[in-house]
Amino acid sequence: MSESQADRTTSACTRETVESLYRTESRRVLATLIRLLGDLDHAEEALHEAFRAALEQWPRDGLPANPRAWLVSTGRFKAIDGIRRNARFDALDDVAEQVDALADERSALDDESVEDDRLRLIFTCCHPALAAEAQVAMTLREVCGLTTEEIARAFLTSAPTLAQRIVRAKNKIRTARIPYAVPERPELPQRLDSVLRVIYLVFNEGYSASGGTSLTRHDLSAEAIRLARLLAQLLPEAEVLGLLALMLLHESRRAARATPQGDVILLTEQDRSLWDRAQIGEGIALVERALQAQSPGPYTVQAAIAAVHARATSADATDWGRIVALYDLLLRLEPSPVVELNRAVAVAMHSGPEAGLALVEAILARGELTGYHLAHATRADLYRRLGRREEATTAYRQALALTQQEPERRFLQRRLDELGGG
Repeated sequence: MSESQADRTTSACTRETVESLYRTESRRVLATLIRLLGDLDHAEEALHEAFRAALEQWPRDGLPANPRAWLVSTGRFKAIDGIRRNARFDALDDVAEQVDALADERSALDDESVEDDRLRLIFTCCHPALAAEAQVAMTLREVCGLTTEEIARAFLTSAPTLAQRIVRAKNKIRTARIPYAVPERPELPQRLDSVLRVIYLVFNEGYSASGGTSLTRHDLSAEAIRLARLLAQLLPEAEVLGLLALMLLHESRRAARATPQGDVILLTEQDRSLWDRAQIGEGIALVERALQAQSPGPYTVQAAIAAVHARATSADATDWGRIVALYDLLLRLEPSPVVELNRAVAVAMHSGPEAGLALVEAILARGELTGYHLAHATRADLYRRLGRREEATTAYRQALALTQQEPERRFLQRRLDELGGG
């Protein structure tokens, strides 16, 4: 191999390494840079400058011993260079103070500080001064690294609208001087609900992607679980433990949820020997701790439902009566048509498809969930089980028209083909 060929090979390998690091480490690097720089936009600019520098320097100098530390350090000094370049627009004393603060190495990469950086960032993104939609969008963008387009799909809105929502949220953080910090302990409970909601939304996007070619995104669900673990260490209250349990119990089924080709496998048809028993054991233990609370919350009740599934050795052995009772409790705590729909599925398993279908029809008759593909898919499945092929075909077509995820589209199309309505 000639020297030029070797250089090209090295450069290609380095680019792959940098791209891999961007996927796995960029959110950690960004969170630490936000702590050091105190500004989201400056930190994002420094992040991209650091990765550009890596692409230029690593092929020549080799991979550093600690790539993440190198990226943080490089990003920080790129920010210092930027401050110095703009010095003519600022008072010299202010410039010197900013440079001194950014150049201070102390605690910049302290293990504990780095570990908590994304937790600090999520509390900032979930600050009550921000609109609820902005909290979720900011967390998905800044903490988890979803693209604007991916978040827009999850919100069923346009990318430009979503981008403006994120810009307004950043401006609000800057103008209101929202601190990049975990709240003091007395303030934590009132800030907790929005944080838990956002973590669970991140998990759901990873557990069942809102669109695209893949059923799941393991990186997102793993990140949500990691954030919940950090939060549980900080504030081990019942609902934090309940949310962590819920996510672990759902995640335990990942290996059984799809075929090697990526096709959907329903819960009742999954190979339960593939379920992760370690995650199930941890999840059930957390549920039991959370249920000791005087008044269990919605996440704890959902985790208790997941635990009933996890304990069953087969679909037929599932205690559907217990699940219906838990959904009754969940409806009192958090009434919503989606919870009603899930309860209807449990009723169908416990009392027969006709009983479940009556509940689903009542939800749709109220004009609720008409744009929700799973409501039509549920109705279609119940019609199919009752032998009502024509109504099942119509409902499957309605579900298919609303589905954005390719594996789910294939599943619904197979059901249509089986009914002769493809």
